[in-house]
Amino acid sequence: MTAPRTPKIPYGGDYNPEQWPAGTWDDDHRLFTRARVDTLTVGVFSWSLTQPAPDTYDFTVLDRVLDRAAAEHRQVCLATGTAALPPWLAKRHPEVNRTDFEGRRHRYGQRHNFCPSSPAYRAHATAMASRLAERYAGHPALLAWHVNNEYGGACYCDLCAEAFRAWLRDRHGTLDALNDAWWTTFWSHRYTDWDQIEPPNALTEHWRGPDHTAFQGITLDYHRFTTDALLGCFRAEKEALRAHDPDTPVTTNFMGMFRPLDYHRWAPHLDFASWDSYPPLDAPPTWPALAHDLVRGLKDGAPFWLMEQTPSTTACRDVNPLRRPGELRLATFQAIAHGADAALYVQMRASRGACETYHGAVIGHAGRDDTRVFREVAEPGAELEALGDAALGARTPARTALLFDWDSWWALEISDGPSRLVRYRDVVHAYYRAAREVGADVDVVPQTADLTPYEVVLAPVLYMIKGDLATRLEAVAARGGTVLTTFLSGRVDAHDRAFLTDVPGPLAGLMGVRVDEWDARPPEVTQTVTLGGLRTHARLVFEIVLPRGAEPVGTYGAEPVGTYGAEPVGTYGAEPVGTYGAEPVGTYGADFYAGTPAVTRHRHRDGEAWYVATALDQPGVDWVVRRILTRHDLLGPYAGHPAVETANRVTPDGRRLLFLLNHAAEPAGLTAHTTATDLLTGERIERHDPLTLDPLGVAVLRIQ
Repeated sequence: MTAPRTPKIPYGGDYNPEQWPAGTWDDDHRLFTRARVDTLTVGVFSWSLTQPAPDTYDFTVLDRVLDRAAAEHRQVCLATGTAALPPWLAKRHPEVNRTDFEGRRHRYGQRHNFCPSSPAYRAHATAMASRLAERYAGHPALLAWHVNNEYGGACYCDLCAEAFRAWLRDRHGTLDALNDAWWTTFWSHRYTDWDQIEPPNALTEHWRGPDHTAFQGITLDYHRFTTDALLGCFRAEKEALRAHDPDTPVTTNFMGMFRPLDYHRWAPHLDFASWDSYPPLDAPPTWPALAHDLVRGLKDGAPFWLMEQTPSTTACRDVNPLRRPGELRLATFQAIAHGADAALYVQMRASRGACETYHGAVIGHAGRDDTRVFREVAEPGAELEALGDAALGARTPARTALLFDWDSWWALEISDGPSRLVRYRDVVHAYYRAAREVGADVDVVPQTADLTPYEVVLAPVLYMIKGDLATRLEAVAARGGTVLTTFLSGRVDAHDRAFLTDVPGPLAGLMGVRVDEWDARPPEVTQTVTLGGLRTHARLVFEIVLPRGAEPVGTYGAEPVGTYGAEPVGTYGAEPVGTYGAEPVGTYGADFYAGTPAVTRHRHRDGEAWYVATALDQPGVDWVVRRILTRHDLLGPYAGHPAVETANRVTPDGRRLLFLLNHAAEPAGLTAHTTATDLLTGERIERHDPLTLDPLGVAVLRIQ
């Protein structure tokens, strides 16, 4: 099953009419019509309203909300409402409340406060989902099911400890396998009974917080367990919905690059992916673009839904800046350019009380329609209405892939060396940004993805190597493609154990290098790296790279180089996996390793493999990535305009759409590189015509 079928891109957002008297609803719908709002997400936090007592269900308000939406010809994404417990459930079953990292059992309060291993929570949540589906399946307003909301958080209670032990038995099979995976001969940790295993937290393996653990293996597995435990809650609710409604698509809203949960493990269980975009303060436009592409990649490139974004400000941060004029429209079309088939907001009407009183809303507390924010919501609403189905179902024809791996993210940032200052997302974003700012479309994919469609594979900080990935990366280069990886790649297997071979482990033959030593320094310590005629800077980690002529790197025999669960991840035959033949492209400028390679390129059959041994600054990353993309003729037509973002989508009938987004506060003067029609203005553009984008301007060009 895929995303809902609609005649246009759904437009609207999170609506909570239960917070206001019914008379306000008339004003709401009048304003929704003016803003071209056609889709409402309802019931997200309605559990205590629809089930005020254990044996009492009351759907009176929800009935009126859906019936009114249908009467107004609006469609509804109906939530199960199970993200926040009703007070009676926490009082009746205290075990549904989470136990935190410090071992404290919480009392009732906040949201996302449930234990995923609690049978009482699971029973009541699935019962609610079942009742909703039984009542509203087939309702004329129902468009999609929205399970829970922004899953996240971990619990460390006794119920989770028991569930963790069962999860470990299923994953590792035997205690001998578990002890080997976690390397428990270190510090006398060898387990002789499953009941001896405790969740890793501040009272057991951790000090100085969640990222400081004595045993990376157990902490890594608890991250995986938490992902699966919460996924189990989602799957149980989805199953309850499906028992009464086999046809309506089901989703839950993700949070982009959200470290606690591995969304790749969730993806097969969603009918369509959706996410909530709230970029960090002052983030460059490539930051939300990376998250859009990550979410698109969860379902093999299928379009996703932008389930939430703010129309003006966020809430709950120390500082909540306002979106400037034009930024909302630009952000909306950026999402569509990267694969969104829906654009929704939080919230439709501002909350009168509690912690989101000052969160942005389409309709403010005064209920006016003459505000700048309302006008700026209405503008793309009208444009999307005029656009119709022109972009629906369109896919991105990328020839560049970027590998994104939650296991590597977790393992890298819980490691005690060589530097805790390396942040996975920052390094990945630097390489993504370099590709996007010169116009390359990028698919963000997991380690397991099919790499055959791609000419370039960017794999920065690929800390953990799983399965047959190394072999598949070699195949990319062998057929003429280019593979890039960086420092702190190829370090550990699926259990976070170091490979017993030269760094970068299974990637050594492809990269043509050997790393025996690495230096880590505080962030204020930098040194120059010379790349051709460019003097760039590097910091944090400096790996000392040894290219070695044609000397074989050795063999990996016929034994597995690691296991994933009880299965071997693969063997490397009995022949040399390659030779150390990398050539220096950039060199260090200081310390005892001055003049040694910092960036190398290795010719591998018909292709190339690049190794970047240090954290280059953005100009350095840009230089490397541009060289690689140039080799494959992957620079976009406006590569000389870094503030102009381009993105391509191809519709199901084969038409190509080129999105142009000007992120600068000044007009962008371009020259049309092909004949096209701007779908937002209807203007026909001939090749070589001047093409001007307004400040924060957007064009959607259908290529003729």
